Amino acid sequence: MNWFNNLKIARKLILSFAAVIILTVILGVFAIRELKAVNQASTDMASNWLPTIKAAQAIQASLPRMRISELQMITAANPAEREDALKAIKSRLEILAKQRAAYEKQISEAEEKLVYEKFSKNFASYLEINRKLADISGEGKEEDARAMFKGDSNKTFRSMLENMDEIVKINDAGSARSDQDASDVFDAARKWIIGLLVAIVVIAFALAAAVARAVSRPLNEAVSVAERVAQGDLTVEIRSYSKDETGMLMHSLRAMNDSLHKIVSEVRTGTDAITTASQEIATGNLDLSSRTEQQAGSLEETASAMEELTSTVKQNADNARQANQLAASASDIASQGGEVVHQVVQTMEGITESSSRIADIISVIDGIAFQTNILALNAAVEAARAGEQGRGFAVVASEVRSLAQRSASAAKEIKQLIDDSVEKVGAGSQLVERAGATMSEVVASVRRVTDVVAEISAASHEQSTGIEEINRAITQMDEVTQQNAALVEEAAAAAQSLQDQAGRLTQVVSVFKIQR
Repeated sequence: MNWFNNLKIARKLILSFAAVIILTVILGVFAIRELKAVNQASTDMASNWLPTIKAAQAIQASLPRMRISELQMITAANPAEREDALKAIKSRLEILAKQRAAYEKQISEAEEKLVYEKFSKNFASYLEINRKLADISGEGKEEDARAMFKGDSNKTFRSMLENMDEIVKINDAGSARSDQDASDVFDAARKWIIGLLVAIVVIAFALAAAVARAVSRPLNEAVSVAERVAQGDLTVEIRSYSKDETGMLMHSLRAMNDSLHKIVSEVRTGTDAITTASQEIATGNLDLSSRTEQQAGSLEETASAMEELTSTVKQNADNARQANQLAASASDIASQGGEVVHQVVQTMEGITESSSRIADIISVIDGIAFQTNILALNAAVEAARAGEQGRGFAVVASEVRSLAQRSASAAKEIKQLIDDSVEKVGAGSQLVERAGATMSEVVASVRRVTDVVAEISAASHEQSTGIEEINRAITQMDEVTQQNAALVEEAAAAAQSLQDQAGRLTQVVSVFKIQR
């Protein structure tokens, strides 16, 4: 039945109805053929046997009447009655002739023909006897006429009646056979028609059941599959048993189920990846937030240290200006001579003390520059980690590092100069003790100290300017850090929202059941 299941529904219906119609046509043709047979039997009875019987019975009826007319001829009391009897006999003979002619047209059986030939011979003998009887009766031989009427005439008459009875029996038998044939045909036709009707009904029900099963079974399976898919079960196995519309429907449902299975699998994979990525982003944001807070703390410490450095640099600049003034005074005193040697010694002691303070300050500046360099290096590393947003911060950190290196270089040079000044102040102190002999050298040394102090003042001014730039850079770094913190908070919120959306999407997709 696979070929039937693979037919289109329209062709199944057409084939089923065509089969029923063909069987109905066969039944109709058979019924018509059997009705024709019944009609032939009825026609044979109506057109052959019954008219023959009717014609034979008409002859049978006419023979006794003629016999009565003969008796009237024999027993006539006068010539007039005899003449009337002769006329009646003549009339009966004419009627018999017509009846015999009508009957002869209906003869169809050989047996009947043989019997009728016997009747014809007997009828010819009977006519001959009738003429003799008429002659004898006309001669007035009444007794002879009566004897002939009761003798040969009666014997021949009875032979004719027997012949006609036999003819009627033959036709009755033929009529009975036709009737039986019609009954047999009717009974057989009824049985066949009933059998064909039952067969048609059975075949029609079988075809209807086959069509219904071929249509309803896949449709029920399709409804079941659609309900399971609607409930989210994508593990259902969809099979197509035919190539008709229902098979195409099952094939489409299978393609739809496969597509949904693929989409849901991809969505689940995507949601898992989104969940993992959002978790990693959230973890990274927490780490970045912590680092940003640490960076902000470091910037605050750097700002505090820079404030101290600024104060120290200002004090250094003041000391440099004072040293410059003292150097000028020392130059004036040296030019005045030995009378101010004592003041020069005191001044040199003050210079020595100031130089020591300056050396200490320069050491502090050098340490601050070193720390600034380290902080700038860390800031550059953090800016590199921050990526695109930290690019500007990296530039500023690079400038800060450059300034710190320059400050360290200047501080080193100042320290060298201060050390040299201290040594020379010591030498000057020794020379002061020698007084005038070394006054010229003291003046020269004081002038050199004046130049060095001027350089220290210039370096202090330059360092102050660099520190101001560092302060501005740190301020910018603090602003960028605050912006980074805000962006980190926004990114954390976005990551949390993404994680929530992924969770909701996972919850929605979890309704579907798929094969792992």
